[in-house]
Amino acid sequence: MRLMFEEVRKNKIRSLILMFVFVILIASIGAAIGLIYGSLYFGLAIAGLIAIIYTLFGFFSGDKIVLGTSGARKVTKKEYPHLFHTVEGLALAAGVPTPKAYVIDDSALNAFATGRDPKHASITVTTGLLKTMNRQELEGVIAHEISHIKNYDVRFMMLVAVLIGLITLLSDFMFRSFLWSGKGKKRSKDKGKATIIIIAVAVILAILSPIIGQIVKFAISRKREYMADANGALLTRYPPGLASALRKISKDPDP
Repeated sequence: MRLMFEEVRKNKIRSLILMFVFVILIASIGAAIGLIYGSLYFGLAIAGLIAIIYTLFGFFSGDKIVLGTSGARKVTKKEYPHLFHTVEGLALAAGVPTPKAYVIDDSALNAFATGRDPKHASITVTTGLLKTMNRQELEGVIAHEISHIKNYDVRFMMLVAVLIGLITLLSDFMFRSFLWSGKGKKRSKDKGKATIIIIAVAVILAILSPIIGQIVKFAISRKREYMADANGALLTRYPPGLASALRKISKDPDP
């Protein structure tokens, strides 16, 4: 138990480091935009403004976008009593507010949690999962998702997704600005080769940043999945339930 809590603490530290890396990448792209337009502060201001607007939109509306695009519909206790009671009971055991329950009409075996914090969280499962899993297996899956909510994994991964999208957006903006400025005017020789080299490096960084971000995201996501499995098993006090559910999900033929 102590080892698991220590791993959670390390995960939080890694998360802070990751966020710092993303901030550096965004600032670097902003600086490169500033060099292209002849003002470092202008580039940083543009990057900062876009980052704030994009992040706030993703932070407060990301879950609604995910639920809307996936075709999830909110369920009631009368429609799916077992799902409703399972979510309610495990949330109580975990000490978090009861997440809203959603269902997607899909034969694939899938479940996910969304929301910026435990007070604004929801758990979505597919009808295929509800039909395939027995009571213990469904409890294991729901416990896994509630662990993500309790550990703020959902908020973190949502922010990572937003930041990766932001880096891609700024990279594209910077790259187009670089091409446009090269066609529209000649750079004065007094800027020297150093500035051109810096901009070239910044362009390469901008192109590679989204790829690096995705790789880091997958690495961090895997660690958080393992922790959610461990926490979910502790929450249900019946590890075989989650283990059996994971075996069924791994063998699911549907995409």
